[in-house]
This record gives sequence, structure tokens and C-alpha cells, in this order.
Amino acid sequence: MLARREHSAFELRRKLLQKGFVQTDIEAGIAQLQTEGLLSDRRFAESYIHMRKGKGYGPLRIAQELKAKGVAESDFKQSLDADDQDWSTVLRHVYQKKYGDQTCDNMNEKAKRMRYLQYRGFDFQAIRELLE
Repeated sequence: MLARREHSAFELRRKLLQKGFVQTDIEAGIAQLQTEGLLSDRRFAESYIHMRKGKGYGPLRIAQELKAKGVAESDFKQSLDADDQDWSTVLRHVYQKKYGDQTCDNMNEKAKRMRYLQYRGFDFQAIRELLE
């Protein structure tokens, strides 16, 4: 499983349980993989952040998804906040791709656009700055 892509320990544990492996064997295997450096939640988080950022998702959504995948906040917080993560550029790109050069004349349309960008995981303050 690890040859194809990075996995979190939580994901790997869940997949192995579904395949019928015994819990004690799974825990021993995961511990050994982590000791050998073959399984790392931090490395998984970095890879996942890069992938989701490339698909136009913001830091709030990515953080929520990582927590759902069993990754501790301490394993992804630094990667999410790193200087090279220019979220305003990603936000502008997502907005441009969705709405192009269409102007936002009324409040209903502005609220609709704000909800879309919040759904994608961007901070409300950054969205307000973009739309003003």
C-alpha cells in the first residue's frame, strides 16, 4: 500500500482491519514502519497539503480533511502555515477560474461567491479582501 502513495497511520490501520488482519499484528507492523521511517504522518500531511492546494482547496478545508484522516494537528500545522504556502494566490486562482472577469453587482451574488470560497476552505478575512 505504501508503494503507491503516502498513508497516515490511521488510514493504514483501517485498511488492514478491513482486510482481516489482527489488531495486535497491525499495531506491531505500524510501529515497525514508523521506526524505519517508512510511515510518517508528517510526510503524509505534506504530500496531502501539496496535492489539495494544487486542486484549489484552502487551508481550513485541508486541515479538516487531515483531522478526519487521523493526522494530529502537530503533524500538519507547520506545513500548512509555511511561508511557501501562499494561500492568497491560490484563492485568487480559484476565484478567477470559477468567475473569470464577471463583476459582482448585487449582495446575493457576492454572498454566493463568499459561500463558495468558504466551502473551498479559505479564510473569511482573505475572501473579504479579495472581493473588495
